[in-house]
Amino acid sequence: MTAPVLITLDAVGGVWRYAIDLAAGLRQLGRPVCFAGFGPKPTEAQRVEAEALGPLDWGTQALDWMAQGPDEVAGAGRWLAEVAARRGAGVIQCNLPSLAAEIPEGVPVVAVSHSCLASWFEAVRGEPVPQDMRWIHDLTAAGLARADVVTAPSASHAAAIERLYGGLEVDVVHNASSGAVTRVERSRTIVAAGRWWDESKGGATLDQAARNCDWPVLMLGADRGPNGAQIDIRSADHRGQLDHDVAAKLIAGAGIFVSPSIYEPFGLAVLEAARAGVPLVLADIPTFRELWDGAAVFFPPRDADALAGVLNDLAAADARRDALGQAAEERAGRYSAAAQAQAMAVIHDRVRARNLTTEGTA
Repeated sequence: MTAPVLITLDAVGGVWRYAIDLAAGLRQLGRPVCFAGFGPKPTEAQRVEAEALGPLDWGTQALDWMAQGPDEVAGAGRWLAEVAARRGAGVIQCNLPSLAAEIPEGVPVVAVSHSCLASWFEAVRGEPVPQDMRWIHDLTAAGLARADVVTAPSASHAAAIERLYGGLEVDVVHNASSGAVTRVERSRTIVAAGRWWDESKGGATLDQAARNCDWPVLMLGADRGPNGAQIDIRSADHRGQLDHDVAAKLIAGAGIFVSPSIYEPFGLAVLEAARAGVPLVLADIPTFRELWDGAAVFFPPRDADALAGVLNDLAAADARRDALGQAAEERAGRYSAAAQAQAMAVIHDRVRARNLTTEGTA
């Protein structure tokens, strides 16, 4: 029997959905999984969801981006190695690369960069990581260097990682959405989903655009972050943090789905909307161009007036919305859960084999 893969996750961001969907795909390939989490503890519903796929352990360390200093994350890698040994895991997949920094040599490690501080600051603020946060950048660099294989969910994010950290060859494995596609009657609404307290999600731009939109704009997701960040949403209809199934129905029933993100290594919410055949309006950033060019309408990032204009034009064009929705759904077929799971399974096997070869020649 194949040894399980230990997959790291957290309960406050998109990594939870990624980890659960990947685990489900690996299980369908006959590959067992187990989980190790950090940061704020999961809800009971999240815990039940994870434990239906594999055992879940939770560490005491903070997530690096929520920590006040390196002491709050110290020991995470060693604890992961202990969990892996106890669960009989053959590979650790770190969905936060800094976690890999302290994992002892000899333990097979895959690091997946879903985002990183250096690329976030470059894209969002046009500046390097501030000195008081430099320790996170350094720990991430150490984790990426420690990993046997590094992956990213898009070629644009992979290129950024290679450029910012140097000496890396990053594999691209596109993210996926594995849930059943929700089909509901379309409404004359514009829907967006994200953790709006994160400046990179472009919430302020969308809220400003909402003042001039002909259709109501619904913003799904938290406006207050666990790190103290927040946004005041004044013009859009803010629905807050919703259960995934509730959010999926609102997205699937939208007349238009919009993502105003300034920085997005992939964008799972966009994929979920596309799978439901919802026409897409996206900020013109490298990742979205890479993944959705020809299947979406683009607008200049941070430009609320341009965004409102694009949304109003599309709201008035029924036939164009239908065509865009069909194009988005067809494009979404490229990013399947089966393809993601198969690609990661190949990488897990490669890492296992590499470590076995190393042990045999030591």
